[in-house]
Amino acid sequence: MAGNGLVRFFFILVPIGALLAILFAGYFYKKISRFSEGTEEMKEIAEAIRVGARAYLRRQYRGVAIFFAVMFVILLVLGFAGGGSLGSLFVPLAFVTGGFCSGLAGFIGMTTATMANSRTANAARKSLDDGLRVAFQSGAVMGLIVVGLGLLALSGWYFLLAALGKSLPEISTVLLNFGMGASAMALFARVGGGIYTKAADVGADLVGKVEAGIPEDDPRNPAVIADNVGDNVGDVAGMGADLYESYVGAIVAAAILGFSAFSGDLAVKGFLLPFLLAAFGILASIIGAFFVRVKEGEDQVLLKALRRGVNVAAVIMVIASYFGVRLLLGVEHIRVFVAIIGGLLAGVIIGRLSEYYTSAEYKPTKQVAETAATGPATVIIDGLSVGMLSTVFPVVVVAAVIFISYYYTGGGNFQLGLYGIAISAVGMLSTLGITLATDAYGPVADNAGGIAEMAGLPSEVRSRTDALDSLGNTTAATGKGFAIGSAALTALALIATYTQQVQSIDPSFQFDLSLTNPQVLIGLLIGGMLPFIFCSLTMKAVGRAAQKIVVEVRRQFKEIAGLMEGKAKPDYARSVDICAQAAQVEMIVPTLIAILAPIIVGLLLGVNAVTGLLAGSTVVGFTMAVMMANAGGSWDNAKKYIEEGNLGGKGSEAHKAAVVGDTVGDPFKDTSGPSLNILIKLVSMVSLVFAAFILANSLANLF
Repeated sequence: MAGNGLVRFFFILVPIGALLAILFAGYFYKKISRFSEGTEEMKEIAEAIRVGARAYLRRQYRGVAIFFAVMFVILLVLGFAGGGSLGSLFVPLAFVTGGFCSGLAGFIGMTTATMANSRTANAARKSLDDGLRVAFQSGAVMGLIVVGLGLLALSGWYFLLAALGKSLPEISTVLLNFGMGASAMALFARVGGGIYTKAADVGADLVGKVEAGIPEDDPRNPAVIADNVGDNVGDVAGMGADLYESYVGAIVAAAILGFSAFSGDLAVKGFLLPFLLAAFGILASIIGAFFVRVKEGEDQVLLKALRRGVNVAAVIMVIASYFGVRLLLGVEHIRVFVAIIGGLLAGVIIGRLSEYYTSAEYKPTKQVAETAATGPATVIIDGLSVGMLSTVFPVVVVAAVIFISYYYTGGGNFQLGLYGIAISAVGMLSTLGITLATDAYGPVADNAGGIAEMAGLPSEVRSRTDALDSLGNTTAATGKGFAIGSAALTALALIATYTQQVQSIDPSFQFDLSLTNPQVLIGLLIGGMLPFIFCSLTMKAVGRAAQKIVVEVRRQFKEIAGLMEGKAKPDYARSVDICAQAAQVEMIVPTLIAILAPIIVGLLLGVNAVTGLLAGSTVVGFTMAVMMANAGGSWDNAKKYIEEGNLGGKGSEAHKAAVVGDTVGDPFKDTSGPSLNILIKLVSMVSLVFAAFILANSLANLF
């Protein structure tokens, strides 16, 4: 193991922090399991949701396993073809373990969420605080498992390879493949889960709310269980896998750039600093989680309760990271601390900006709701306008972080400036344990409200679950903003890592990234096009699957005697199966495009073109993701604003128009938009891993 006693001592803290995260996730899981699931009817509904969610994940993992088996063989063959030895086996193994850990994190989070939904509804029968505690602790399991598994796997690989005498560049190669595996699994989970959940949601809303005029979560709706299952496979398992790969990618990119930015013992310390920051963030998140609670009657301070936990974690992280930077890198490099603070602040600011543009408490979404008086067309026009306008300030925030991190941290040193950008991404994601908890809490609260409605619980219980669900909508919007912002910074760090990787493979290679270079221009255009074709495919997938659900729900309403009168039960399983089949088929092509695009461009046009592709996909993907997430969130909350009794309330013409806007926004905010986060990082990871292959085999070598 590298370096002096101080480095050894600090790096011991890393696996300890990871294990603490997993232990506390187990502690919260145990606490949740002690709560009662409620009545027999509540148990029956919760079991139906659990069965559907598990069946979907089993089907997804079987399909994904084939992909990982093929990639294992490809990476193994490439390793030995490049003159590798038995040590080349570590590369494909790292890829597989990255995918496995990403999938495992999502599975554990989803299992916890489907266990907690009925318990949240039942706890809300007693008090608002009990309901909040169960839902939030479920989210905390997801958050802590993501950071715990991520840091444990990365540090485990480091210890293993260091013990075998591998150099840091060799270790970096293995960690990059681990990150690529996590990104590939995340894209499958995000796209597949997003298609599932939005097909069910759109189909249920269009026939149930608009055509039949029945309430949301009405047990007569044949797609209602599929909708509740979708909340878990999309917004819990999918989001968990998404942020797992962001977390891993940020740490790996910063570590590699840290090794390049410094020399001597400082190179090792620069490599280890991102791991240490992640460990500090875990400890801060655990402490912050215990500050989330409210008293009965404090419905209006639910958001403050969650923010209190996040803010406590952030303050602890600021203090810890200052001493971490000072002790590892010394006072002469204390400016790195500023980049960490910049990342933390950027995450908070982008989250608040998302809240402003999507919450019905503020002007933009209220105006979208008001346009519903003149029909769905004006709702869609105004929602798109809000989404487009909402890109301005997040772009400014990310640009400011890049500027400060590069110029202030680097002080004119190019390598150190790039390290500053990468470390700001680690800073943003350092408190992911609690930040993701506030996001993953939302689907649990949403399911709890549905169970309360379907089980016919008293109105005060539904009022409490509605308060929790309303908060979940806000935290989901801020969570998506946070995920998008972290994706942008991580992608930028990975692009910088890519240029370093190419030059480490071939020191004689000289980049020509001038805009007058046709290879770069072509790469920029193709990269800018990728988010559009990706979103087109995923949007069409949701549309096709939703059409099948609409036909099925209409059929059951027509053919099942007594269904609308509540005298017969719908066939929930059929809708669940339709969504699952559609998601499995439709997720394949978008994922393959993300993996193959940088390889094909590299083989045809070389690494300069790949760099252009990465830049183009990052810029366009980042702004599109912000636009789609915020437009979708605004449409969703405009609908809920009307449902609260404003502008005519439920059943009014304005409400029907807002429901149409919401159905358009569903795939925007929960399928295509969030998937772009992974797209822009996965293309970078693939480029990094296949850099040597492209350098050796590109047709660009001929001209």
